[in-house]
Amino acid sequence: MARALNRRPGRAGLILLGALPFVVLVAVYLVASDARLAVNPADKLLPSPESLAAAIDRLAFQADPRRGTYILWSDTLASLLRLFLGLAIATGIALAAGIAIGLLPLVRAAFAPLVAALSMVPPLAILPILFIVLGLGELSKVVLIVIGIAPFLVRDLSMAVGSLPREQLVKAQTLGASTWQIVTRVVLPQTLPRLISALRLSLGPAWLFLISSEAIASTEGLGYRIFLVRRYLAMDVILPYVIWITLLAFLLDYLLRLLARRAFDWLPGEQQP
Repeated sequence: MARALNRRPGRAGLILLGALPFVVLVAVYLVASDARLAVNPADKLLPSPESLAAAIDRLAFQADPRRGTYILWSDTLASLLRLFLGLAIATGIALAAGIAIGLLPLVRAAFAPLVAALSMVPPLAILPILFIVLGLGELSKVVLIVIGIAPFLVRDLSMAVGSLPREQLVKAQTLGASTWQIVTRVVLPQTLPRLISALRLSLGPAWLFLISSEAIASTEGLGYRIFLVRRYLAMDVILPYVIWITLLAFLLDYLLRLLARRAFDWLPGEQQP
């Protein structure tokens, strides 16, 4: 008797099963929107597909009369610049601090408790402090992303380094390798895949911190636009922006997964990030 846990879909089945929940969600939305608009044609909660298309056209393909820019693309560029800068800084910190804490006992004794404590601090709780200390400009938004994800990345990478077989480190020292050579030739190649996986898991929180900071103090950005039009109940703008943010996050995750597969093709399939 074939058990459910042993039944695997083919390629066509994967596509159909993956698309099915999205089709159901779209169908439910269309039915609910049509029902609400039939009762109240001015209803704003569930706009019609025509209203959504008109809003997308206005935001993405028609220049703003006051600024001469395309609102959706300028918001996207501003948000992605903040996000990429925060992720890059957090990744650099994690790479340096995570390896040092995981490999060097003295560094681990001095800084592991601090990193553990920092990882427990809710980043959004210190957002007002960042605005007071760093101002309302770009720096505070980038720093929030760094503070939000760097401790997690550092802890995850340090645990990955600490879990490396001790025999590898002893063997490298027996062959005359210096600490730097051990880092670059033994530790780094084995921990970079783990860093990519941790970075993929951090994308969701990074977007959360970005949208939150933009909603409170910003003049452009995806989060700023969503919270700007909420007062008008402009769901025809909010829904496309939410979908666009989701697509961007999915694309970033896919690119990181693709990078890991290309860069670490020597890993077994089940260990691929």
